[in-house]
Amino acid sequence: MQPLPETFYDQPTLELARSLLGCVLVNETEEGNTSGYIVETEAYLGATDRAAHSFQNRRTKRTEIMFGKAGMVYTYTMHTHCLVNVVSGEIGQPEAVLIRAVEPKQGLHLMEKRRPVTKIENLTSGPGKLTKAMGISTADYGRSFLEPPLYIAEGFTPDSITQGKRIGIHNSGEAKDYPYRFWITGNKFVSK
Repeated sequence: MQPLPETFYDQPTLELARSLLGCVLVNETEEGNTSGYIVETEAYLGATDRAAHSFQNRRTKRTEIMFGKAGMVYTYTMHTHCLVNVVSGEIGQPEAVLIRAVEPKQGLHLMEKRRPVTKIENLTSGPGKLTKAMGISTADYGRSFLEPPLYIAEGFTPDSITQGKRIGIHNSGEAKDYPYRFWITGNKFVSK
């Protein structure tokens, strides 16, 4: 698999959040390689989005990468889980797309070793679950999705995409109701 070209990331954040569905997230590690089809995303529109870490152009050590080029890796810790985002938008316009869930494609045994589950659909059906299963960590912060070890490759075009409210952002005013979450309709790996 080859990383998607830089031009793929040159689209508005909401469109990118949809376009990422069906693409393949790949992580190559010393333990082995894992990959999964992206089945759920959430868009965060930066300065004007109360749910975004970069709301009002908040610039911190954590959000700094969001002000950079589209296609960069933005990881951070939420509670005890690492979450992975694709930086989007123009340089200086701090937007990102959270990868919420993937459907395992490659390295299933390694994913299950890292994150043992009794039901396969619980393996990568959430943003913290998929990073643990795929070995993605905050050490990946600032990498580019344009080259290994962590990259996004071409996958398939979903037959149907559903759009709705984002999850877990209750204290973000009107932004909690924005329909910026996208998922492949009926996919069993979409977060519950």
